[in-house]
Amino acid sequence: MQYSPLVKRIAGDGADAWVVHYQARSAQERGEDVILLSVGDPDLDTPAPVLERAIERLRAGDTHYTPATGRQHLREAIAAAHLVRSGQPVTADNVIFLAGAQNALFVTSLCIAGPGDEVIALEPLYPSYPATLEVSGARMVRVAAPAAQGFRVDLAALEAAITVKTRAIFFATPNNPSGVIQSESDLAALGDLARRHSLWVVADEVYAGLAPNGRVPSLAAELPEQVVTISSLSKSHAMPGWRAGWLVGPRQLVIHAEAMAQCMLFGLPGFVQEAAVTALSVAPAAESRVREYCAMRRELLLAGLVGLRGVKCFAPDAGMFLLLDVRGTGLSGYDFMCELYRTERVSVLDGGAFGRETSGFVRVCFAADEELLRRAIVRIRRFVETLVR
Repeated sequence: MQYSPLVKRIAGDGADAWVVHYQARSAQERGEDVILLSVGDPDLDTPAPVLERAIERLRAGDTHYTPATGRQHLREAIAAAHLVRSGQPVTADNVIFLAGAQNALFVTSLCIAGPGDEVIALEPLYPSYPATLEVSGARMVRVAAPAAQGFRVDLAALEAAITVKTRAIFFATPNNPSGVIQSESDLAALGDLARRHSLWVVADEVYAGLAPNGRVPSLAAELPEQVVTISSLSKSHAMPGWRAGWLVGPRQLVIHAEAMAQCMLFGLPGFVQEAAVTALSVAPAAESRVREYCAMRRELLLAGLVGLRGVKCFAPDAGMFLLLDVRGTGLSGYDFMCELYRTERVSVLDGGAFGRETSGFVRVCFAADEELLRRAIVRIRRFVETLVR
């Protein structure tokens, strides 16, 4: 039997980087002594009011079909939150509620590019980006934000990568894995390129709630017909399993995205949408809770690994990840990941999964229980000290 060529496009890169994570997850489920620092799933409960609202709506029978774009009052709440965060005034007509930021990226990529087109993605980038952006048949062009430049975008390289085939520039701010927030000046230059070349700008802001004051610089108000903003409740509210995300963009894009959602989802659970409305209503407190939680653990991890020979820590602007440059140990990021788990049972992620610039790094998630993180520091130090003497 034969399969569509599509299956090759959606296979994705960097799958090997997740092998250790899945091994560790299975070992954890068996009750073994392992420490998982390989995935961005904060060790926090969903805010109680959100949970109670979902339970209340479930008991009320809110389990029937819903509009493909999401309920009107939810989209209005998202529009209001977007205005606060970006300064761009939008209405519910500019919003579609989708199954997480990943789904929103997938839908966006299918709606704005196709076979023969090119889309630029700033690297390092999340491992699902290549498959997500190339599923339409477009070609993804990587532009490095070099480690030597603090993972800031190389604007000259970005401009050089634009061709007559280029349709969009995708980036995450704060970035995963580096935690870098796109600066006002870099965004201004990027916006100028987008304006001159009539390009879409797709900003993945899923970690924006973890940035200082819950905001990041945005081009949305300046280029309302070209900017697509992706976000969700996963990180800001410790709600990754709820699959509550959205895109905000021009009305015509939302119309096309609605057609996609009709084919893929046919509406999302009503009780989840009502819980999302509640989540947005408590956003300042919820986001502050996660920011404070991550900030404390970020400092704990940085302090715990300071002075470790062969390892350099790259402190993030925001988010829940720390990049460790492990090239001084003599190991690649992949080998460091595998050996750390084999010898100390600590699971981290190979930086090579995010691109060439992070191939000598590993990503460590510090959104974990404090005592667990302290134990992980002991094990990481012990492992590195066996390598570098």
